[in-house]
Amino acid sequence: MTRLRNMVDSSDSLRPITVHERKEVFVMKTHATTIVAVSRGGKVAVAGDGQVTIENQIMKAGAKKVRRMHEGKVLAGIAGSVADAYALSDKFEAKLDESHGNILRAVREFAKEWRTDRILRRLEALMIVADKEHLLVLSGSGEVIEPDDGVAAIGSGGGFALAAARALVRHSDLPVEKIVEEAMRIAASICVYTNENITVESL
Repeated sequence: MTRLRNMVDSSDSLRPITVHERKEVFVMKTHATTIVAVSRGGKVAVAGDGQVTIENQIMKAGAKKVRRMHEGKVLAGIAGSVADAYALSDKFEAKLDESHGNILRAVREFAKEWRTDRILRRLEALMIVADKEHLLVLSGSGEVIEPDDGVAAIGSGGGFALAAARALVRHSDLPVEKIVEEAMRIAASICVYTNENITVESL
């Protein structure tokens, strides 16, 4: 998808984009993946599905969207276009290495650069990053959010995965790896842009 513009073509002339159209364009951009993460009892797990969707076609079913960083001590999952996801993932890993694994410092520097850099701020993606102590959601607008309950999800099926993970955290004693896996399976059963080819990484 192209980057959101303030004007759109019509049969007669250019006209301002409406709020409804703006929402539709954003939803189309997030048709890529679902990522869910849970932190509980000193353990953290991040899961992502394997489906890559371009418009109405499934282009890949086995993509890996969750990775380990900094000698395996940090987990990261990205929802967005494939090219943007790789670019942002590499940039964050560089900041993490510069910060010697200090995830809070790396996130601050990364979020500032993502927000202000002329090229980076055009990339469309959301990130979840986590170590054993912190679980954070990052956006290109410079927002850094640490969820109160240790549960976070992003992407096209993020709302479904978030609801499922919260229910499992509150009403079960399942390990975090099993919680994120089951939350992903529930999201995949609802969201057509999410499949059950699930990758789980944990610390």
